[in-house]
Amino acid sequence: MLNPSEITMRNEIKRCKTCSVLIAAIISVSSIQQADACTGITLVAEDGAVVFGRTQEWGTFDLRSRVVIIPRGYAIQTEMPDGKKGLAWTTKYGAVGLDVLERNLLIDGMNEKGLSVNLFYNEGFTEYAEYDPKKASQSVPILALAPYLLTTFEAVDEVRKALADLPVVGVHEEAIGGTPPLHMMVTDQSSKAIVVEFTNGITTIHDAPLGVITNGPNYDWHINNLLNYANVDVPLPHRKFEDLRSMKFGAGARLYGLPGDLTSPSRFLRAAAYASTARKTADGKETMYEIFRILDNFNLTVGTAAAEGGSELNQEGMRSSTIWTTAYDTKNLVLQYHTMHNRRVRQVDYQKIDFDAKEIVRLPLDQVKSQDIEELIVPKGGEMMAGGWSEGEIDQTTEDAVVFVLSRMNTSGKLKRIVQVKKQIVKGMNYDITFELDNNTVWNAVVYRDLSGEFSITKTSKIR
Repeated sequence: MLNPSEITMRNEIKRCKTCSVLIAAIISVSSIQQADACTGITLVAEDGAVVFGRTQEWGTFDLRSRVVIIPRGYAIQTEMPDGKKGLAWTTKYGAVGLDVLERNLLIDGMNEKGLSVNLFYNEGFTEYAEYDPKKASQSVPILALAPYLLTTFEAVDEVRKALADLPVVGVHEEAIGGTPPLHMMVTDQSSKAIVVEFTNGITTIHDAPLGVITNGPNYDWHINNLLNYANVDVPLPHRKFEDLRSMKFGAGARLYGLPGDLTSPSRFLRAAAYASTARKTADGKETMYEIFRILDNFNLTVGTAAAEGGSELNQEGMRSSTIWTTAYDTKNLVLQYHTMHNRRVRQVDYQKIDFDAKEIVRLPLDQVKSQDIEELIVPKGGEMMAGGWSEGEIDQTTEDAVVFVLSRMNTSGKLKRIVQVKKQIVKGMNYDITFELDNNTVWNAVVYRDLSGEFSITKTSKIR
């Protein structure tokens, strides 16, 4: 385990003096810009699936983000502040992410190898390397860094090595009224994570085993601040970074004393606390539920002054300063997200993407900018409601449904008994039936019966 303080890396990356960084952070923390509000956390399922999720806050105007799919073998050319050609490369791996300003400027994404890269504001603490026109072709603009890393590398250690020799340059972005001050979290399938920051023109890398990130001050300041709250039964001078692996936030994890304001330091503390006390989840799919549940604690209204934002105010059509929330399952290679317009979770399954396509694909986050609402229709008598399952009786229709299922199954077994029936009113009826065969196997089937009485099988699975 490497110490979370800055890691010295050859000529381009030098060690920052922790004391001077902390002093500067302490002086600046009282004047942290109210513009910082994104929050990211990492959860690990019992089967090893690593899920990184984050909120994206932007309070002044809609970022007009889209889902962007970058294929393998695609040539990318960047441009530097003086118009010269910057770093150029051909993509090695396919990647999916969210862009901003309807341009291929990914601030969030994961590639087909499970490497995820997420950018966060770090206003007041970011200073990129001075642009050297002689090194234009070896330099990358900050908003092209995520696509470069995602389409070129598959593991955190590779990213760490590459950043040692890569000048990252700030480029003025007219739409946000300046150069975006950013730092980023990089995570891979092994649960290794680093935070990359740009301080005094130096690229600085911190190991981030907690997988938590917010905004400024710099990451090492947050870790030192966290020691004030973790393991409160141990005197402060004796608390160490290693203690954060088994954090305790007061007796019974009731989180006594955690600040509740919207500043970056307070959100970092709460994010670390919520992530460390999250319920155990069996797999990536279930972990997605948990990560969205936790991140909902960090949503902001449009009127909240804590959301990022630059340039002129134009909140027309905005319903929240938390404009979208994403979660990336690095093992099962799935992106899920919801937006300020629609809380329904949408999914992109990498297994269904053709990464050998010739062009970049761009998809709107919302096909329709309205909430997907399911209306519950109560039938006469009010016994069942659409969308809800209720216990059902074993009747002739249920038996007919099982006979239909058996006629489609490759089995010589005969029906022994129907164990359980659940029904759901839709446009017709769904039947969830558990039944046992005379060969002692137990099965579950979901069968749909349309309004004309015809059956179709939704799914079958063997229980034992």
